[in-house]
Amino acid sequence: PKHPSNNDNDHWTVPTDLTDEKVAQAWFRFLHTIGSPVDLSRPQVISQTPKFLQYAMVSDTDPSSHPCLTSLPTNFLIGIKGISNLVDTFLGIPSDPLVLPEEETKKETPTPPPHRRPAKSFSVSSVSQKGASKSALIGLTGRTMSTTSSSSTPVSSTTMTSISGSWEISSAHTHPLAPARPKCNSLLHLFGEWLFEAAQTGTGLYANPNLTRESSSRRSGSLGSNASDSLESDISISSLATKYQAGRATALAALCRIFCSKKTGEQILPVYYSRFYLVLFHGLKLNEKREVEEPLVSILLNCADLLRLDLDGIQILVPHILDALERVLPDKDLIIRSNVSVAELRRASIHLLLSMLPLPLHFPNLIIKDLLSGMSDKHNPLLFGQLKCRVMNLIINALQVETDAHNTHLLLGGLLVMVQDTASVEKIMNEKNVVQNPVYPPNTQSSDSANSLFVKATYLVCHRLISSWKGDLGISLAALELLCGLANSGIKDIEHVEWERGMKWVCDYIVYQCWRPPQAHSKDLHSSVVAAFTTVSVWIMAHPQLLQNRHCLHNVLEVIELGISGVKSQGKRKDEPLKMKDEKELKPVSMRVRDAAEALLTIVLEHAGYFPSPCGPESVSSLVEESLLLKYSSANSMSSFKYFVLHSSILLALLEDPLGNYQEPQPVVNVILRGGFGRHAWNFQLRQLPRHKSSTNRGRSHSGPGRPIHLNMGPQPHTGHHAFFPENISRIPQCAAERSIPELEGDTSEMSQLLRVQTEAEKDLADTPTKLDRVECTPPGLCAEFQTARLFLSHFGFINKLEGGRCSIVALDSKKEGFFKEIELLDKMEPRTSDTCHVFYVRAGQSHYQDILANVESKELVSNNFLQILGSLGWPINVPGSNQELEENSGSGGGRYSGHKEALYWADSMSQMTFLVPTLKPLPFIRHHHTGNDERSKRQITTYPVFVVWLESLEDHVTFPLEDMITHTGCGQEGWHVQHCTVLFLHALQSGLFRVKLQPSPTRPSVATPLVDGIVVSRTKVGSFVRQTALNICRRKRLDNESYQPPPTRRRLKIQEISTKYEIKGTRADLLTSLFS
Repeated sequence: PKHPSNNDNDHWTVPTDLTDEKVAQAWFRFLHTIGSPVDLSRPQVISQTPKFLQYAMVSDTDPSSHPCLTSLPTNFLIGIKGISNLVDTFLGIPSDPLVLPEEETKKETPTPPPHRRPAKSFSVSSVSQKGASKSALIGLTGRTMSTTSSSSTPVSSTTMTSISGSWEISSAHTHPLAPARPKCNSLLHLFGEWLFEAAQTGTGLYANPNLTRESSSRRSGSLGSNASDSLESDISISSLATKYQAGRATALAALCRIFCSKKTGEQILPVYYSRFYLVLFHGLKLNEKREVEEPLVSILLNCADLLRLDLDGIQILVPHILDALERVLPDKDLIIRSNVSVAELRRASIHLLLSMLPLPLHFPNLIIKDLLSGMSDKHNPLLFGQLKCRVMNLIINALQVETDAHNTHLLLGGLLVMVQDTASVEKIMNEKNVVQNPVYPPNTQSSDSANSLFVKATYLVCHRLISSWKGDLGISLAALELLCGLANSGIKDIEHVEWERGMKWVCDYIVYQCWRPPQAHSKDLHSSVVAAFTTVSVWIMAHPQLLQNRHCLHNVLEVIELGISGVKSQGKRKDEPLKMKDEKELKPVSMRVRDAAEALLTIVLEHAGYFPSPCGPESVSSLVEESLLLKYSSANSMSSFKYFVLHSSILLALLEDPLGNYQEPQPVVNVILRGGFGRHAWNFQLRQLPRHKSSTNRGRSHSGPGRPIHLNMGPQPHTGHHAFFPENISRIPQCAAERSIPELEGDTSEMSQLLRVQTEAEKDLADTPTKLDRVECTPPGLCAEFQTARLFLSHFGFINKLEGGRCSIVALDSKKEGFFKEIELLDKMEPRTSDTCHVFYVRAGQSHYQDILANVESKELVSNNFLQILGSLGWPINVPGSNQELEENSGSGGGRYSGHKEALYWADSMSQMTFLVPTLKPLPFIRHHHTGNDERSKRQITTYPVFVVWLESLEDHVTFPLEDMITHTGCGQEGWHVQHCTVLFLHALQSGLFRVKLQPSPTRPSVATPLVDGIVVSRTKVGSFVRQTALNICRRKRLDNESYQPPPTRRRLKIQEISTKYEIKGTRADLLTSLFS
């Protein structure tokens, strides 16, 4: 009576005078009146009924050869389908009835009326024959499942029968289950015996007398007998498997949906677990030809949640599920024996794989007991860790052949989780110096190491990104997000050439996208280029050594040049001449691409290898401002600063003061530079010599450059013999002229007198003091007064004439009212993207927003794992401008990070994110500043709501009060609406892992990686994955918003607004005159 009412006008009419209790009793008794539908799969049972025996006696033929028995597979499917529809009705899954083909319904066969026909007891067949579109029983809504003849539906296999080849299967995991659905035990009490028995049709289990039901007293009117049990063993198992595959698959699907509807904390009887695992084990088996048969397809489609529920003992099926996935996912041309969408089958298989990823990493030494096949090896048991290599290869191979966009997105998210999780586990083991076991070999180059997985993922993703994914924005963004995650995974010992190749491929992707023909350019294409520039920035920040490579730096600068100017200096052909800067016409692909290229250039020049700065990651700007400089300056007012705007995008503040450095008077100017990428402070000093050659470093007072240093390098001594005359002078005959000079051997008294007089004269001259002292040449003293602002602007060429006679700078009047208020607003505008993520804790059964908000006030009301993961989202900071004092133990459950006093914060060189844990007190409006008077700036949406909700019970995600939370946390922000909100639900499993439930926003794009819907992750990395997913969601939202302007652009627009409002009107001569004054 509480089930959804059936509004269609069918032949069922419930008397209005019947109470709900009477309806329930009547339905229950009617259910137990009909016979077992499983008997329809046993021709030997049906042929031994009285009417068939009477027909045999009259016609003198074998009753088992009656032609009507050929319709038993169809009747068996109809009967099991009726049970399946009843199960779906209890679970709240909408569906349509089974529709039989016209040639089957119109066929007339001399079928004798049986004693009690189970198939006829199920009204599905009669309703479908009458063309009804809805239920067969009271309140029954069936599942979408139609059968058509093999001739009407093209199939790929020629050996299919009319039933097995035409049955259309649909997965049920996409439909929400009814919140008030009954427990699994209740459904299994009603339908379990029939479904378990039908699921074993053709397997031979019930041919064993020990497995055959002892009695059929529970089913009134059952056709079972000892004779039928003895005849069952004579039926060929292979023949049954071929004829009754459709009915068996329907029973398996119903059982899978029952067990996958298990609620949090619900208990299921062990006997049902054992029987369910047994039928799954046989359903997952592959035949000798390794064909994908209907039972396997049915299981994969309806068991997507199997490994992400707390089912006792489900681990024993992991190897068998992995075997089935290895058959389905790597096959590019998969042939299945059912009319089911291959994309849906692969999607359900991928969900199973995503829930299997963390098992080999976090339970490496856990033994998987083989209780089903009976082939276990006690000496060499199978461990979860031994499945690691198979899982890695499976996700790589599946991604290699996948063509569906949604499936590719899921695989990319799972691959990123696998890489980062593997790197985290290897890092922990290396830090603890644990002796490596066979699961974790010490060799980082092994096939299942994080290093090897990084290389495989980079090769595969980059190649497919350039070859086949470039036309799909969603896949391109997911692939680029994966590359960003690989760069930040912290994997060591990766060869430098692998980083260079990855960087080269991403740069090639940018070039290819930019050089596509004009008709191919669109918003989505430009969004992919912007995301690729972000990926290059992330790789450079994660590995700054890439810029040391000449070829890598050349590739990066080339794409920056292409993004800013629209062309490259080197054309597509090597024989093309180089284009110089003055020869280019600035035509960027789009303004968004130009902004992204400029941001990458800032990363290369400012942040690569220097982030975080000494100021910390909280700021990429200098903390120095005008008020701080005035504390160390002789000036005492803000009027000492001179303000200029350079190229309409940079605001300069110049202060001509040495800042107390009077011992060394030099031309000094202090510059505070405000641009699109933050605020920077520089101190410029004009010097005659470098500092390391300055005389002040040698302990002497400053006295100018001084004299050149004497090298003390005398002439080289000459060791040769000095001869005044030739050696043969004695052999030369003398002439008369030579005899005219008297010889010295004569009287020398006169000569001696002359020498004595000269010696005394020179001695007297040396003793007499001179009137003029010798003066050393010294340079003149340095000037103490300079026009340093003029020198700075002149030396950098800022006051040179440009085209039209205008300078590249504009002087501003800082004396006007409101000027410094505008400067303050400019400084408050963040140069990085700013996002806010709110975290909630929902106890089991809570649905009112006030009850949920009160949980975080005390740590007794929340889980310890919640507090640990909360701490891994970011680091605590004090909220600026808050003077509130927290009471002791107030907000111990995480509420202290509500944003009133403290908050959790995380930042890198390009983005920053604040994590808030809301309480009953309304949130303050912090960290996001909207400025500007024009209407367009008011419409800018700079942040998007992302909620992270911890659920003690997964079923509570249906009743989460999203609208109330949006109202409580919005604080009047633009764009803070339900249609923009994405919710990440986290649910802790008993195994210590976490299941992720994603509730995307109605507007596109609504999903991102690495956390995709249904994935299971480990506790050690869940905080990092949540942060990455929230950041990627916000990035995708901004890319999709055509009116969005990045923070550097908004800062430049603000500078232009200041320039227009406070510009000093005048000519270039007036500007030069003001600089000289």
